This record gives sequence, C-alpha cells and structure tokens, in this order.
Amino acid sequence: MSSSVRRVSTLGVIAGTAMLIGLTPLAAKAQSGLSGTLIITNKTPATATIIDVVSGRTLATLPTGHGPHEIVVSRDGKTAVVTDYGTGPQPGNTLTVIDVPGRRVTKTISLGQYRRPHGIMLMPGDSIAAVTVEADKAVLLVRLATGEIAKTVMTNQNGSHMVGITADGTRGWTGDIGSNTVSELDLVRGTSIRTVAVPAQPEAINVTPDGKEVWVGSNATGRVSVVDAATGQVTTAAEGFGWPYRVLFSPDNRTVLLPDLRGETLRFLERSTRKELGRIDLKGKAPQGIIFEPSGRYAFLSFSGAGVVAVIDVAARRVVREIPAGETPDGVAYTTLK
Repeated sequence: MSSSVRRVSTLGVIAGTAMLIGLTPLAAKAQSGLSGTLIITNKTPATATIIDVVSGRTLATLPTGHGPHEIVVSRDGKTAVVTDYGTGPQPGNTLTVIDVPGRRVTKTISLGQYRRPHGIMLMPGDSIAAVTVEADKAVLLVRLATGEIAKTVMTNQNGSHMVGITADGTRGWTGDIGSNTVSELDLVRGTSIRTVAVPAQPEAINVTPDGKEVWVGSNATGRVSVVDAATGQVTTAAEGFGWPYRVLFSPDNRTVLLPDLRGETLRFLERSTRKELGRIDLKGKAPQGIIFEPSGRYAFLSFSGAGVVAVIDVAARRVVREIPAGETPDGVAYTTLK
C-alpha cells in the first residue's frame, strides 16, 4: 500500500466503529465520501476479490496462483497484477493479471526459473512491473503485455522480499530479510549499486518519491529505521513493534502509516519529525496490507484475522467502516474506477 502525539483510545475506536454498524450503503457513502473499487488478495483460497467500495458488495472472486501476496493496479485502474508467491512446500513462479472493469483474469505470466515472486511496483508508464523473486536474490522487470523479462537485477542478498521504487523509476530498494541489508538498485542499467546494513530481518520497505529516504521495518528488533540514501546513514524512526509489516507514505508525503501485524496496531508518524501522531488498537484483527486513496483522506487496511478490509479516516485516526473481503486478505489495491 500514514499529525501531534495523540493516542486514539481503544474505547474511542470501538465506539467510533460501532456507530457505523448497520449503516445502509447510501449512509456509508455519505459518511466516507468514497467510491471506486478495491482488489484484494486472499492467500489461503488463492483468489483475488473485486469489491465495490460504496455498497461493500463483492463483484467477483477470481482465481490466482497459489499464495497470492502483493497486488498493484495501474493508474487508469484497468489492470491489476498479483504476485503468486506460492505456499511453503510449493514455490510460486507466476503473476496473475486481472482486467478490473471486466472482472476477469486475462493472463498468467510465467517467470520461468524464477521463484517466490513477492514485492511488486509498477514502473512509470505502467507497462513494466518490478517484482522481487525472493528465492533467486533478484528483482525482475517484467513487460506486462508480453510477459517478457526485460531485465534481471541481481541483489545477491538473501530473501529480497519487498521493493520500493523512486517516482522517476530509476532506483529501486529491496529489504533483504535473510542478509539483514537493504539493496539499492539501478533499474535503468539493471545493476546493483550497494547494500546497507540495517536492523535484523528487514521486510517492510518504502522509499520516498524523491529517493532521499528509505524506510525499513525490522521483524527481529521491532524497529523502523530510515536510511539516508545520500550517505547510507541509518537512524531509528520508531521502536516497540511486534512486526512492522508495511510502510506507507501519504500522497502528500507528510505522514507514514505503519501497520503492526503482531502488535495489532496501526501507528501514524509525522515523516519529517518522526513524531508519533497516534495509533489505533486493532486487537484480534491481524492488520496487513495497506493503501491510500488518492486524496489521502482515507486508507484501506486488510485485517487478515477478520476477513475484512477497514476504511481508516486518517485525520481522525479511527476505523470508520469494515468491508467483507474474503478469507485471509493481504495485499490491497484501490482505484477510483467504478
């Protein structure tokens, strides 16, 4: 798929959520001011669910490869791409491409010898996807129209799991879980530039659009760090997480949203000062994938433990709605396209 230190109390979150229980679709629309479409990956059943945001109705449930994890959608909202990571005993090696308005799978792209595709971002122009292949220590640049692998960019680091790319598409960064590093990649030349040592088991990662800051979450230490891309210096932004699952910047780049899967909270940080602005208690929800809608007023957060996607009012820092999303939802994509 994130403004004063003010915690949102559990009671306040529960009360705010409870007030919305039983709202009609029209009332929910009036409350949220939202429309558009969500596309969610469901890991256990190996499906992707297409959902109308206004009504909360599931429009289609489509088959994917085994263990679908991450998902991206094109800027025009017409095409979604899912990484089919596979299961424990069965590594995946495919991408599932979805026609969103047509509500159908258009193709399955084989990655051949490359296994465990996971993190995915679309390059500028949306014709090429940058995809980590965790088992092969690389990022692939895949042409979506043809399925051709245009470049294989080696990280040579263990467990290159997630990927972030700069707005101009020239640089990519991976979190290398098994090597305790992040890797900077030249996506134009197709080469690795450097690795930077970070706190152990870095999974969550994102890079600011200008490429100056790389935010990374450490599974082993429960710490979120920031790498200065110019100097390689690593500093701590926040601590005390159980599992800092993802890092998401707001569209204006001022706020960072950090879902904690094991600690079952969602934290809000001011990016420039790294001051915590508040948090939401999400006990029993198992928060995972997260994405903003374009205005930045709302974020969508999958609750793997509850089988729903929550609509988060970012300024109020509360859950305003939950939408059924199928079993074990993880990756979340959103388009304004209806």
